[in-house]
Amino acid sequence: MSASNLARRLDHTSEPGLPTHPEITTWRPASAPDIDAIHALTAAADAVDHPTWLTPRQDVAEIFQTSHIDPARDTLVGFAADGTLVATGTATLHPSRVGGLLSVDISGTVHPDWRRRGIGTALTAWLDARAQQQVAAASASLDDGGTEGRLKAYAEETNADQAAVLTARGYTPERWFSTMERDLADAVPPIAAPDGITLVAYDRDRDADALAARNDAFRDHWGSLPSNEERWQQFVGGDFFRPDLSRVAVTSEGAIVAFCLASVNEEDFAALGASHAYIDLIGVVRSHRRRGLAPLVVSAALEAIRADGLERAVLDVDTDSPTGANRLYEGLGFSATERVVAFVRHL
Repeated sequence: MSASNLARRLDHTSEPGLPTHPEITTWRPASAPDIDAIHALTAAADAVDHPTWLTPRQDVAEIFQTSHIDPARDTLVGFAADGTLVATGTATLHPSRVGGLLSVDISGTVHPDWRRRGIGTALTAWLDARAQQQVAAASASLDDGGTEGRLKAYAEETNADQAAVLTARGYTPERWFSTMERDLADAVPPIAAPDGITLVAYDRDRDADALAARNDAFRDHWGSLPSNEERWQQFVGGDFFRPDLSRVAVTSEGAIVAFCLASVNEEDFAALGASHAYIDLIGVVRSHRRRGLAPLVVSAALEAIRADGLERAVLDVDTDSPTGANRLYEGLGFSATERVVAFVRHL
């Protein structure tokens, strides 16, 4: 193995022990019976950190339903002496091994009433150590030992405390993502499809084709790795996905070449102050770029969302997208409202 081999660099990495903190009497892995308590804690944190949207209970439940997450090793919850759940976190190693890149997302939160006591620092230290151990174990199983380990965490731009905790552990801000909204009281200008392209609503019978188009479209996007069948089915088969509001562009041969996929979570309506759809994914396969397909599918989806009686459309965009997506959305009437920062530590 070469000196730059990831497995060699991380050869002596061990699984982390539980943190210690004077106000947390119990740290342990999370389990399925904790789902409602974790969701309640997350909702309290959401109200402070990003009050315009809430984490669905489904997202918490999926931690215990996803094959590449081992809750007994990849999750942590912390309780105060009276049994109050104070902190929760997960380190998720992406199942892709493309190019020897091993990527882990760490996510966690502390109840707002218990912040600024060092609990977040203890939690983040454990998540970081577990993420490094995940990369070490995965790299050792690869024939080439792996090429890069990438640990990522996302924080609202306004959350200076979380930024400070991550920076202290060696994470640096690498990318900014803007949330953008469009008021659907304004008409959506129609866009004509190019010759040979037809717009249709999403068809669940073509889930596999849509997944292939998604993976092709996002191959050159920052931080994106191929989605697998399991995660795709959790998305398109989930409670919130709306095939009827989603639009795909297909060629005369029936190939999916562009898509705009939307979901609706009515629990978020009150938080945002308006009924709305969230646009989860917009993409164009690389062989069909520069043909105007992105604005085509977005405008068609917006018209479907508007016709459904919803008041706004919301999406998130990489401000440095290689396709200039933020400028595209501005041209379609979207305005930026807030930003999230991606913090990264490279191993």
